[in-house]
Amino acid sequence: MTRKPRAQGGVRQAERADRAVIDIGSNTVRLVVYSGPRRTPNVWLNEKVTARLGKDLSTTGKLPAKSIEMALDGLARFTTILKDLEIADVQCVATAAVREAKNGPQFLKQVENFGLEPRLLSGEEEANISAMGVIGAFPGAKGIVTDLGGGSLELVAIGEGTCHHGISTPLGTLRLPALREGGERAFRKAINKELSAAGWAEGYEGPLYLVGGTWRALAAYAMHRADYPLTDPHAYRLSNTDGEKVAKKLSQMAPEKLANIPGISSSRAAGLPDAAAMLRVLLSTLKPDGLVISGWGLREGLLFERLEPAAREQDPLITAVTHFATPRGASLNHATMIAGWTSRVVTPNGRGTERLRLAAILLAMAQVRIEPNMRLKHSFEWAVDKRWPGLGHNGRALIGMALRGACSKPEPPEELLQLASDEELREAASWGLAFRLCRRIGAGSRASMLTSRLSREDGKLVLWLDESRANLASELVIEDLRILANWLGCEPELRLGDPAQH
Repeated sequence: MTRKPRAQGGVRQAERADRAVIDIGSNTVRLVVYSGPRRTPNVWLNEKVTARLGKDLSTTGKLPAKSIEMALDGLARFTTILKDLEIADVQCVATAAVREAKNGPQFLKQVENFGLEPRLLSGEEEANISAMGVIGAFPGAKGIVTDLGGGSLELVAIGEGTCHHGISTPLGTLRLPALREGGERAFRKAINKELSAAGWAEGYEGPLYLVGGTWRALAAYAMHRADYPLTDPHAYRLSNTDGEKVAKKLSQMAPEKLANIPGISSSRAAGLPDAAAMLRVLLSTLKPDGLVISGWGLREGLLFERLEPAAREQDPLITAVTHFATPRGASLNHATMIAGWTSRVVTPNGRGTERLRLAAILLAMAQVRIEPNMRLKHSFEWAVDKRWPGLGHNGRALIGMALRGACSKPEPPEELLQLASDEELREAASWGLAFRLCRRIGAGSRASMLTSRLSREDGKLVLWLDESRANLASELVIEDLRILANWLGCEPELRLGDPAQH
């Protein structure tokens, strides 16, 4: 009899896609298939058809026949893919264009022929669901969510895990060119007229959270212009002053020039100058506390709003990093133990860095599974370029710095000094150096941590080892102890005895 090989401990089978969202928007019809944790879903497949369903709404009030044909062709393909993947959990939603079009109901009947159950969102529902996506990505966020699509701009207030005052305005990217034809003064007047329904937002505390591909393209331009060290716009921040400068410059640029910038597609470039002109009005009217780009919006909001309260309360960063690092040899329990073993010598700066340190340890545990010549480059990119929910760009820099420390490269590079202070980065490097020492002693095993102790005492960094395990004190251990001690401004010392008594 032939037996199937057993999976090794900690190794999982390939992650299975198990849920999907079809988003029938005014500009695109998109299918996104997800896998991974419920709290922090991974994008398994992302495809779209640029049908431009809402392009003629302002003139005919209808969805164009050619756009309907393109949308239905795309949906036929999407449903075939979903059937082949055996994905039964499918949410299908339609937004502004279908909501407002005279022939919208007939179009939805055609969508139903594919076996889908399309949900036509009201303007308020669309705003609130987008807000839930932002809340999921930024726990504790407070401010105003502005979701820009092809047919509409949604505004909704968020705070304390809830949203309120959601509205939808006819200010989508497909409609802005007509408004702008009358000149800047008429354009500003038209925007403010629509924003009058959001009078509650004036003076509301917190930033504007910008949702949508056009806003991400705006961030791509700003990052390119500033020679920014990261590539992912999620959680990218701009002050009102910098946002106004960027928006003013963009509003005057030709789309064909924008399309040559990395991260800006030709379709996004076409609507970016008009969107930037509208952003200037939003900034002057709403007076937010800056701008924040969110990579999560409507589709992620649909998934997040279905979660049980306990699942919503999970830390998205730790959930995501654990899911990523576990099949690469890490363990949350083991990482937590390492965090405890090193906690007596690191000095968290009091801004939630303990969760960052735990995430860094998980990634450092995965790091050591990479071939040595590839280790630093790949793991550093995990930290700074991969999209982690619940993590800002400052946090990415600190985790990246910790991974550099774990590779014995603790000096902060210039690129990270754009994201965090030298003091913060040097502290984060100590997390990595401490991890390196912990792993050096008995491969960082549970037994080696239970029979050793690391502490600071009177200007000394003391490593205690149980006398029965003195043979673990190799030259490499002594060297890593010295490196960490020097980094912390201490004198290294090795002592033998019972660590529990000290």
